[in-house]
Amino acid sequence: MSPVFAHGRLRLYLLKLLDESPRHGYDVIRELEDRFMGLYSPSAGTVYPRLARLEAEGLVTHDVVEGRKVYRITDAGRAELAERQGDLDDLEQEIAGSVRDLATEIRSEVRGSVRDLQAELKAAAKDVRRENRAQAREQRSAARSGRDQHRAEVERVIETFRADLRAVVRSSPLSADGVAELRSVLSRALDDVRRLVD
Repeated sequence: MSPVFAHGRLRLYLLKLLDESPRHGYDVIRELEDRFMGLYSPSAGTVYPRLARLEAEGLVTHDVVEGRKVYRITDAGRAELAERQGDLDDLEQEIAGSVRDLATEIRSEVRGSVRDLQAELKAAAKDVRRENRAQAREQRSAARSGRDQHRAEVERVIETFRADLRAVVRSSPLSADGVAELRSVLSRALDDVRRLVD
């Protein structure tokens, strides 16, 4: 559980989400993920019991639509939201601060990974050049084909990494999908470099 939602604050935020729009429990989970840009994701075991408690208190009700419960806020729930508007404003500021902090942490992690990857790529390129010079001395004609192929492979890995990185950063660098895709790009590039070096 995120510390943002300590002391009954998730309960208040669920009321806010249902005040915005009726939602399935799964939609509530997805909406929380979106609000935190994928950096916080509550479990069904966290959300559904709280929805049930809100319903037992008369703050929320549900309809069954196509076999699924759709929760909506009641007048009593809206009244509680109105009474606790100051708490809700504080909570939303804390959520915004938490998301900024998490995004900063992810950026720092990505920068570190990019630096590590760049260092590995440089080292791999240096090793390839050194190997190519040795091969050229030993077997000029036979090594030429292998050297060109190896160099082209290293250049392809570097260019693919740069293109993938640019595409991810331009599309949505702080979204959940953007962060996941960036991690995937870094992982693929590291695997390619290690394959070339091995």
